[in-house]
Amino acid sequence: MGAIKGPTARAALGMIPTWRRDPLSMLSLLAREYGERVRVPFVTRNPVLLLSKPDDVAHVLVGNQGNYVKAPTYRPLKELLGNGLLTNEGEDWARQRRLVQPMFARRHVLGFAPAMVGAATGMLDGWQRRPDGAVLDVSREMGALALDVVGRALFSADLTGEAGELAPALTTVMEAYIKLVRSLLFWVVPNYERWRTPSRRRAELAEAHLRDVVDRIIARRRAEGAAGRPPDLLDMMLAARDEASGAAMSEQQVRDELMTFLLAGHETTANALAWTLYLLSTHPQARVRLEAEVDEVLTGRPPAAEDADKLEWTTAVVFESMRLYPPAWILERQAVAADELDGEPIPPGSVLVTPPYLVHRNPEHWPNPEGFDPSRFLPGAAATRHRYAYLPFGGGRRQCVGGGFATLEATLLLATISQRYRLNLVPGFTPTPQPTVTLRPAAGIPMTLHRR
Repeated sequence: MGAIKGPTARAALGMIPTWRRDPLSMLSLLAREYGERVRVPFVTRNPVLLLSKPDDVAHVLVGNQGNYVKAPTYRPLKELLGNGLLTNEGEDWARQRRLVQPMFARRHVLGFAPAMVGAATGMLDGWQRRPDGAVLDVSREMGALALDVVGRALFSADLTGEAGELAPALTTVMEAYIKLVRSLLFWVVPNYERWRTPSRRRAELAEAHLRDVVDRIIARRRAEGAAGRPPDLLDMMLAARDEASGAAMSEQQVRDELMTFLLAGHETTANALAWTLYLLSTHPQARVRLEAEVDEVLTGRPPAAEDADKLEWTTAVVFESMRLYPPAWILERQAVAADELDGEPIPPGSVLVTPPYLVHRNPEHWPNPEGFDPSRFLPGAAATRHRYAYLPFGGGRRQCVGGGFATLEATLLLATISQRYRLNLVPGFTPTPQPTVTLRPAAGIPMTLHRR
């Protein structure tokens, strides 16, 4: 791997404090200094490669994806969330994917639109009780909204009363995870993720609370049945059968998938919407165009599923926001067997890091990469762009199964909000990205609320 440049071992060791404090800056610095492929000497025995070239991303996630498994950094998530689609591997993962994939078919996803819009309308009705100019944290508000959508659309459950407990529990789990994987001990001590540190104990208590909520949802569903309403994701999970064996999901598997959906299904969309509202506030021309489109397409009525394809600029705004602030900001894989990139050997066990945060800012594929320009995602604009220059939902067979759901949700929620309200960033405040499991605003995003 000598031809791939990178810092010396001594320099890399000196970067560890920066990695722990501000990993985005460190990744960006490495890419600027050494290019699209960077060899990073690390404390682990296995080589670490940082890749921001779309061709390399395609090779790892798609072209030779059978040779790559989730990196060791996913082990702590498995300890906390179980064997859901996010953390599972091998044939167990493939079987589970076969069971879950049909649940996110477009015909099912479109059926969730009324629940999405209903959740947003409920939030906006609550905002009406606030005076014009009131300050709110859109990060917290979008978190509660996305959790409401998860409850309504996926579980037919009202989670608004539990949002005040669920959100802190999810935050505790994510903070414990990121503290663990940024510790040197994680990389040099076998099974360090199982040590009962104070952080681990706090995460276990939070995880137990999340599982208690999930268990109550499952128990209530088994007792009540569908009760004549449209089927939700939980109904589909309980009814799903493997084509080969005819077997249903085990109780444990249902729990693990629901835990994963609680985390991935609300945290990612919440962050995407919070960053989007911030970017619209700082780019008023884009917001004026979005509001005009929303007014023209919806003519004052709530959005419906069939409106999503007509809201082209609204969708483009969401996609551009996820380019700059991808909720899934980093993807990591480990090589099972030897491989190569353009003749450069990749030994077995190598960890390959492909951060969408860097790939989305690659100047070879994105003119003015730091600029906010939704026109990049208008129909036809991506025709000449590398397919893997943009990967907000990952790529290959492990691409996020809920990508279509998330896109519809973010588009309809943003349209519903923009129809009634305009939010402005509090003067003097600049949000700071906090890369945990997802890319969150570190101290929230305070904005003032204004009726349109």
